[in-house]
Amino acid sequence: MVQSMQVSGSSSFDCIVIGGGHNGLVTAAYLARAGKRVAVFERRHVLGGACVTEELWPGYKVSTAAYVVSLFLPEITRELRLAHYGFKVLPRSPSSFTPLPDGRSLLMGPEPGLNQREVAKFSQRDADALPRYEALLERIAKTLEPTLMQAAPDPLPLPGEWRKIGIGKRLRDAGKMWALYRAMSELGGDLPEAIELLTGAARPLLERWFESEALRATLATDAVIGSTTSISAPGSAYVLLHHVMGEAGGARGVWGYVAGGMGGLSTAIEKACLDMGVEIFREAPVARIVTKNNRATGIALTDGRTYHAPVVASSVDSHLTFEQFLQPSDLPAEFRKAVARIDYASSSMKINVALAEPPNFTCLPSNGIAPHHHGTIHIGPTLDYIELAGDDAKYGRPSKSPVLEITLPTSVDDSIAPPGKHIMSMFVQYAPYKLAEGNWDDIKESFADRCLATLAEYAPNVNGAVLHRQVLSPLDLERTYGLTGGNIFQGAMSTNQLFCFRPTPGWADHRTPLAGLYLCGAASHPGGGVIGACGKNAAAEMLRDG
Repeated sequence: MVQSMQVSGSSSFDCIVIGGGHNGLVTAAYLARAGKRVAVFERRHVLGGACVTEELWPGYKVSTAAYVVSLFLPEITRELRLAHYGFKVLPRSPSSFTPLPDGRSLLMGPEPGLNQREVAKFSQRDADALPRYEALLERIAKTLEPTLMQAAPDPLPLPGEWRKIGIGKRLRDAGKMWALYRAMSELGGDLPEAIELLTGAARPLLERWFESEALRATLATDAVIGSTTSISAPGSAYVLLHHVMGEAGGARGVWGYVAGGMGGLSTAIEKACLDMGVEIFREAPVARIVTKNNRATGIALTDGRTYHAPVVASSVDSHLTFEQFLQPSDLPAEFRKAVARIDYASSSMKINVALAEPPNFTCLPSNGIAPHHHGTIHIGPTLDYIELAGDDAKYGRPSKSPVLEITLPTSVDDSIAPPGKHIMSMFVQYAPYKLAEGNWDDIKESFADRCLATLAEYAPNVNGAVLHRQVLSPLDLERTYGLTGGNIFQGAMSTNQLFCFRPTPGWADHRTPLAGLYLCGAASHPGGGVIGACGKNAAAEMLRDG
């Protein structure tokens, strides 16, 4: 058993947090900041959940799962003094590069005037429209962001026997809905487009705004990351909006690398926790949540040891929390049915590669690192290309022509690889968790070959530059990180699984039918991404309850 600072040797705490992902650590920090005695139990040897840095090969510090940050709440950074503990975001400029089969390319980023100049190479009309599109998304994001800062309301008139809600919560929920109503009213004539962004499909929206395929496709890849969703499916447009929220990169919608790898964020939160007296247990997998008289009273580990607390917060997903760690008799039947309906559909693969040299793109040749290596490299040149990649997954087939989001964090951070060497992260769509034929353990390497061959169509040197690689199939994401179905968001981010519907209608405020048990991870509002809001909001509700 490896432990981080078990100073008391106690088996009793005020609160136990299941899972040492970034949200679980945030919850622990805020509870400890309020004077609670808190313990965190993490299944793996490394903290951070999917927000980790691991030395896969000597000298290579790899962000094995999550790879960029923007949504992380600045309030958490300030209140937990994370910069003091080493958390630093390295901005990326340019932030996006799309090579095209015809030898052209599209470069985008925060540099003033860059986007307009680059887009004008394809369409002056689009260059003129882009600032209006970005301004619309920013106005809508600014309107909705306050909903991320607090627990979601439960406004639906569900049967009273499902949950008894007191007058205090009724009033708070009514206040939240009224505040949202007033904020939405300030959008005025933008309201119809806001509704489309929240509920509609990405493809028709982008086709209406823009005429150049290069720009449409570059923006569209954001709509499908981490899902099985087609860009023509209702709800896919919401993720376009999701990508302009957050300011961890220093400005709204600017995505950056964490210095030293994504684990730098988790390590900073861990240090804040330890300074406030949180006890952290690594390699301590939870077997079950202990209950008595219809309330949570602690946890039992797989080795049989038990720890006690009147409050338990779970940062793992709903399937693990409610269907693995509890007995059916611990929960109401209607709640169990709702949990069983949660959609974990996923089609994501992660490939981590050590390179002897960076990709040398035919459309923009370079000697070593160049500006276009700084940001996300998009392989998916047209909307039809992205659509067809999704069609394969719909029938249980890995995409014949996959969509790739590629980053080279060593382009701005030379501390994470040996001198002159590079780390390349490839996030792949679509790799369906449920295959029509075969299994991922048998085919993941051949599919990774296909992905690298796809990149080599644009950067022919890449295959010869590979020194090491790690392939994480959807099944590996499930097994390694505890993500049911390989879903990186702990449940699909579809309209029926967001806001007051997350994780299930009637239980959107981090509480559960089992007294003393709370959800504090991405399975709760506001959902997936390296955001921290789930953990912060859950801690606030737990402290409200005493």
